Amino acid sequence: MNGTLSKQRRGKTVLSVLMAVVCIIYVMPVFTVLLNSFKRNTFVKTDTFALPTGEMWAGFSNFTKGMTFGNYPFVNSVFYSVVITILSTALILIGTTMAAWYIARVDSKFCRVLYYLCVFSMVVPFQMVMFTLSKTADSLRLNTPLTIPIVYLGFGAGLAIFMFVGFVKSIPLEIEEAAAMDGCGPVRIFFNVVLPMLQSTMISVAILEIMWVWNDYLLPALVLDINEYRTIPIHIQYLKGSYGTVDLGATMALIFMSILPVIIFYLTCQKYIIEGVAAGAVKG
Repeated sequence: MNGTLSKQRRGKTVLSVLMAVVCIIYVMPVFTVLLNSFKRNTFVKTDTFALPTGEMWAGFSNFTKGMTFGNYPFVNSVFYSVVITILSTALILIGTTMAAWYIARVDSKFCRVLYYLCVFSMVVPFQMVMFTLSKTADSLRLNTPLTIPIVYLGFGAGLAIFMFVGFVKSIPLEIEEAAAMDGCGPVRIFFNVVLPMLQSTMISVAILEIMWVWNDYLLPALVLDINEYRTIPIHIQYLKGSYGTVDLGATMALIFMSILPVIIFYLTCQKYIIEGVAAGAVKG
């Protein structure tokens, strides 16, 4: 008995050490960006992994330089990123929860085909449709921060519907039938009964969608007029001087500023990701 317990403890210790090494490997790129954001530009390439001490130390000048570089205000980029992220996430949550509820409850041949099409959309690479999408978005006037969330809805619906359908199927139908007997129509049943029960999965989906939209570079670069609307990733791309030279110190500073809110948000809400995935994917 003691030998079995000892083997289990050793196994857990080895697994813990292995997971710690994996965590360090994943954290290293973020830590490297943080180190280089405080170095002078000339030392970012030559002493990438060294601590920013002595003549390497640039203080917060890289952050100031990055936010004031060029003629486009950095605060505008922050504003457009926030607007696009919030609107896209809200539209995805509202649209996909309704669609998932309909697919799970009606369960017709049409709904099954629609569900599999949404799931299949997750494996279609964006590069296959990006040029056609750019032309279509221009034709339909979806090339502004207020309309690009419609495009994000199309790309984010697959994962969201997959998770929501699984969770809706785990909700006892008798709860909705009881609400209908009390006089609730479909709209009230959805918003007063179903939607509150989807809270854990909604938070999980919201976290994943926010991280995706906030960090996305390619779709805004293709759809938006980058001379008028620049998100934070696009703003970072334009940190270039004459002859294409790049201030790497300022670039690292802005990269760290852009990923810091996502890291904080993820660490705060990470437990909901596990709960939402377990509720949506396993029970379905």
